[in-house]
Amino acid sequence: MRVRTRIGLLAAAVLASACGTMPAMDTLPSLDGTSWVLNDLTGRTLAAGTRPTLQFAGDRLAGSDGCNRFSGRYTVALRAFKVVQPLATTQMACPGEIGEQARAFIEALTVAGSYRLADGQLQLIAASGTPLATFVAQSTELAATSWRVQAINNGRDAVAGSLAGVEVTVQFGDDGQASGSAGCNRWNASYTARGSSLKFGPAAATRKMCAEQGVMEQERHFLDALATVAESRAEGDRLELRTADGAMALVLYREGSD
Repeated sequence: MRVRTRIGLLAAAVLASACGTMPAMDTLPSLDGTSWVLNDLTGRTLAAGTRPTLQFAGDRLAGSDGCNRFSGRYTVALRAFKVVQPLATTQMACPGEIGEQARAFIEALTVAGSYRLADGQLQLIAASGTPLATFVAQSTELAATSWRVQAINNGRDAVAGSLAGVEVTVQFGDDGQASGSAGCNRWNASYTARGSSLKFGPAAATRKMCAEQGVMEQERHFLDALATVAESRAEGDRLELRTADGAMALVLYREGSD
């Protein structure tokens, strides 16, 4: 009886030791906190002037399909990737090549069953193993970049498009100084950027008066909005500057983009 007991204990010890040394099943690398720009959509030539994007934060994803903006949830379990449907999207109509590309992009995103991260690229892969789309990493560095302001928070819980023909710009220097045109006057301020966190110091501006209707009011709204910025979110050629509570302060587009 003692012999059997000892054999049983020895077998249990060997089994426990073996289980402790068994390798864990492979899991996909984390996507949290990464941002991407579409580089290739299998079987298609990308439409000129479009930059579909994809961002991941926690279990959320968001981006642009080149026509509309989308957001939703995704799951990763071991080697499996799944976008939870339906995605929330804006409803702008984009006919022709851009619209077709947008539909193909969303289809690739929603049918992907896995992905591969390597050499600064993200590749979405179908369950069959077929590559669906390839992305390159989106740089979040603001230093040495230039932007034109498209929309400004007017301080009344509304974000209004900038006046036609009025140039409002932001240039981020590599010395911690930002500057540009506020629409009438030139402005400058220090800035601090760490990851997605962004803060501007007090802005100084020249003192010219412009008589065109709405220009001075918009300039005031722009400078006030700068002071509220706490976070930046870059997606392709689009840059959102948001307040600490997530409200939109400014929407900008990279200089030279369409």
